[in-house]
Amino acid sequence: MSKNAVFNSSIFLNVLGLGFQIHGKTELVTSSWRPVPLTWHFSTKTSLFPLLNDKGTHMNRKLSLNYLQLSASGVNSYRDDGSRRRNYRDDGSRRRNSRRHGRNGSFDSIVGMSEQLLSKNDKNMIRRSQVPQVVDTLWQLKAKDMLPAIWFIFNRRGCDAAVQYVEDCSLLDECEMSEVELALKKFRLLYPDAVRETAVKGLIRGVAAHHAGCLPLWKSFVEELFQRGLVKVVFATETLAAGINMPARTAVISSLSKRTSTGRIQLSPNELLQMAGRAGRRGIDERGHVVIVQTPYEGAEESCKLLFSGVEPLVSQFTASYGMVLNLLGGAKVTRYSNESDETNTLQARRTLEEARKLVEQSFGNYLGSNVMLAAKEELAKIQKEIEALTYEISDEAIDRKSQKLLTEVAYKEIADLQEELRAEKRVRTELRRRMELKRFSALKPLLKDFENGHLPFICLQYKDSEGVENFVPAVYLAEVKSLDGSKLKNMVSVDDSFALSSVGTSDTHQDVEPTYYVALGSDNSWYLFTEKWIKTVYRSGFPNVALTRGEALPREIMRTLLDKEETQWEKLADSELGGLWCIEGSLETWSWSLNVPVLSSLSENDEVLHMSQAYIESVERYREQRNKVARLKKKIARTEGFREYKKILDTAKFTEEKIKRLKARSNHLINRMEQIEPSGWKEFLQISKVIHETRALDINTHVIFPLGETAAAIRGENELWLAMVLRNKILLELKPAQLAAVCASLVSEGIKVRAWKNNNYIYESSSTVLNVISLLEEQRNSFVQLQEKHEVEIGCCLDGQFSGMVEAWASGLSWRELMMDCAMDEGDLARLLRRTIDLLAQIPKLPDIDTLLQKNATTASDVMDRPPISELTG
Repeated sequence: MSKNAVFNSSIFLNVLGLGFQIHGKTELVTSSWRPVPLTWHFSTKTSLFPLLNDKGTHMNRKLSLNYLQLSASGVNSYRDDGSRRRNYRDDGSRRRNSRRHGRNGSFDSIVGMSEQLLSKNDKNMIRRSQVPQVVDTLWQLKAKDMLPAIWFIFNRRGCDAAVQYVEDCSLLDECEMSEVELALKKFRLLYPDAVRETAVKGLIRGVAAHHAGCLPLWKSFVEELFQRGLVKVVFATETLAAGINMPARTAVISSLSKRTSTGRIQLSPNELLQMAGRAGRRGIDERGHVVIVQTPYEGAEESCKLLFSGVEPLVSQFTASYGMVLNLLGGAKVTRYSNESDETNTLQARRTLEEARKLVEQSFGNYLGSNVMLAAKEELAKIQKEIEALTYEISDEAIDRKSQKLLTEVAYKEIADLQEELRAEKRVRTELRRRMELKRFSALKPLLKDFENGHLPFICLQYKDSEGVENFVPAVYLAEVKSLDGSKLKNMVSVDDSFALSSVGTSDTHQDVEPTYYVALGSDNSWYLFTEKWIKTVYRSGFPNVALTRGEALPREIMRTLLDKEETQWEKLADSELGGLWCIEGSLETWSWSLNVPVLSSLSENDEVLHMSQAYIESVERYREQRNKVARLKKKIARTEGFREYKKILDTAKFTEEKIKRLKARSNHLINRMEQIEPSGWKEFLQISKVIHETRALDINTHVIFPLGETAAAIRGENELWLAMVLRNKILLELKPAQLAAVCASLVSEGIKVRAWKNNNYIYESSSTVLNVISLLEEQRNSFVQLQEKHEVEIGCCLDGQFSGMVEAWASGLSWRELMMDCAMDEGDLARLLRRTIDLLAQIPKLPDIDTLLQKNATTASDVMDRPPISELTG
């Protein structure tokens, strides 16, 4: 039952006086107990490791990037029992850290040490070398007796490809294969059109796909075989994680991120735990198993971070709709029968705005607003107050006061004078560094300008990440962002304040040198957006400015096109007063280009074309001298009489800074959660009521509901008012049943897509009559959308005739095999569209104030369409 239907039912009960209220004290009871405990694993190319340590408090040390790097090179720094070897040697920094932390140093220290030694490129290289094939992880599961398993892959194509990839690896014995073949024969006899022929081979070997592209009948068949133990692995999308009875011993999660319409996003903790919850069969398994697979993008560190981040709060899905507003304000019609007179009386229960508001405020969203939000705001206020107090403790004034109290007068004066001198020298150093950067800008700008129309040179980007690791990224330069006319990137940089740049004046020339954004494709298949600040050097070699094949566009034009295809969800890697460095993951289309970017070791200094002026060289020398002067002053302070006590004060301040950093992170986390659970029902309610009033569906002042409103109040759908406007349009009376079905399909085709990877493009076209009706309705839709925008109402208003021809063909009697032959739609998508259409048609005869001819045609169309394999759909 839809949420509108549930809500309308509750309104009906309230009208009859059967509504309920909660009396007395109510307490929330929570439990984290699982009948079958979970064990977490991590799959790499070579082995299946425990994800966590023995206590389950931290990541398994053998999954650290440093350990994986050493393992790949044949060096083992750990004993078989997991303890560190005493004879471990690498570079000097590691030996110093080993002495500092001791042989029995904590795992966090080891991981922290290794992470600080690896750049982004190093991490990417290690991760890519450890990515397992599907078969690798599958045999790991089979060897450890961890089947059956549900394997989550976040797109349909990936699920189908995985089945084909492992369909030659039989997971069943001869007896089980015979049972599957027998079950398949029975299914084929009952539902011949529902058999997914491309999946039969894999099914007989014990593997299957389960996603929205499959017919529900076929999905039910797969679920039945899985429950009987005849399917050992199901490759499924995340929608399987809820609502279907398919218990498994193991849940495999192929990635911690997925592609969406706005780019690649990370799974939420709730999504991860929801999928993990599929593991462990009550009464069968002593433990359930969750396996996370290494990918080029995420490793064990990201897995643990997500796992330990905590469960997110429930977010209310309560939203106002046209049907709800109409039923609350206009009231539901209630028919009462009189036994004495055998007459029927129709009552209309209307409500005032104030009465409606009280009902809306009883929603779950507003409950969260009044309880959870209140607690979150109180905690946020405490955190902010603590941050203010701690910030004052580390101010120069507070440190000076503590120093004066702790040190002798002579020691304090000596350190205070030297500190004042140090601050002055640091200001000079900052100014000299700024001038040095501007000298680089003046050398880089004309050089990059010369490359705008020539070949695409290789460059090296340099930056320090948030952990202080120096990263060097080889890339191929594309263009200055300002020159990319009409591109999404240019529009984004010019509009988004995050990318704003300010001119930096130089006292030497009295001229402004303004940083400029450029774009390049890195060897790691990521696009980089950067200013001159982040360019280490430019090389003479690059991609030639010639077409690769006759008639093809030039490399620069091809890369511009590929860049424009990317979504604009950029991640900031580093920031400075001279502009930021941003990054976004590339695509499969850019992969071949990135592979041709050479590694830095193959590019020599002789190949560099960034030759600096004498003025720049002199500015570098002045900066280095000043930097050395600052370093000498720091050493002088360290040799003073009271420095040991003074350092304790500085160490305490540093610890306090770390605490402030953690508190700010907690504060931001709370703010994000508060934004998620902020209730919004009443504001949307009023906005929708204004649209209803202007369309004459209901008079807000008198609360008189008109025929259009009565029809809309009785409909189930995403936009009840729009559906009612269409169904009351007299133009539909001229349509035959099949044509009516086609028009109804255009109203409910939201989310149905053509699958671009299919080797066909065949879809039945609608008749001219249907196309004309949809064209006329488009004008009505445009007016209605404008009215919604006027009142800031964001409710979908679907009218898409792309697939109406398929529905018209089915309603005209075409068989399922004929319909799906060379079709560019997935079976599951078409089945879902047909079921939605049948549902809407079935509602029409029951709606008030609908023409009887339309009701008759709708019944006819619904009866014709509700035939196998659509009539047997179970989910």
